[in-house]
Amino acid sequence: MNGGAREIDSLQNARAKKWLALSESRGIRKHGEFILSGRKTVPEALARYGSRFTAALARTESDLNRLALPYSVERYVLAKPLFEALDMNGTGFPLLVGEVPQMATADFSKSPKGFELVLALGDPSNLGAALRSAAAFGVTRIVLMEGAAHPFHPKALRGGANAQFGLTFLKGGDWAALADAKGPLAALDGAGSDIEAYEWPENLRLVLGEEGRGLPPGLKAATLAIRTTGAVESLNATVAASLALSARYRRISRG
Repeated sequence: MNGGAREIDSLQNARAKKWLALSESRGIRKHGEFILSGRKTVPEALARYGSRFTAALARTESDLNRLALPYSVERYVLAKPLFEALDMNGTGFPLLVGEVPQMATADFSKSPKGFELVLALGDPSNLGAALRSAAAFGVTRIVLMEGAAHPFHPKALRGGANAQFGLTFLKGGDWAALADAKGPLAALDGAGSDIEAYEWPENLRLVLGEEGRGLPPGLKAATLAIRTTGAVESLNATVAASLALSARYRRISRG
């Protein structure tokens, strides 16, 4: 433990203003930090990724003492209005402030290094759920296209259930950047070939289109379809991603 906690009572405090800004992607990008909440996710993240966090926020010092905080993590006790404003999921449990990892720019002029999932999901909850599925099926490299939600948005963190901490994120730019991408490229499309018969190469970029808009026109990629009854026009983007990653995992597990 690193001694007594500092107290912050005012929403106008400089640190408080910064933390409040972390509820939106703009603030996360500006400050390079995020806030993690959750009765299960906070202790698990501390146990596995403690070095990623810089501060712990709670209503009382006794709440902070419930956590196995590294010495380097600063401790703050917040007034009720401030804590409740930051605790957007209403857990009442201490919050963690962490640093957003540096994200390199994807180099589409080179073939992918292993398997890369290319996403442009603008809804942070959907993005978080897709990242959770990616981690579940052994994916580690995520390319975020322009317009994608921030992966460390509070809603994305909630949906991801700590998946973000085991992933490497790359910035992909706009869709035009994929036009001349080197190496194997595949995309999910209802009119494509049966995904169950696809021979997944070791090095591949798999593209999931935007919600509602689908794939960008003219994308030069092998298109893969998930078989359904046809009772609905299309699957939710996150569900489609999960099914596709499951199909890949089953295929590569068989060798």
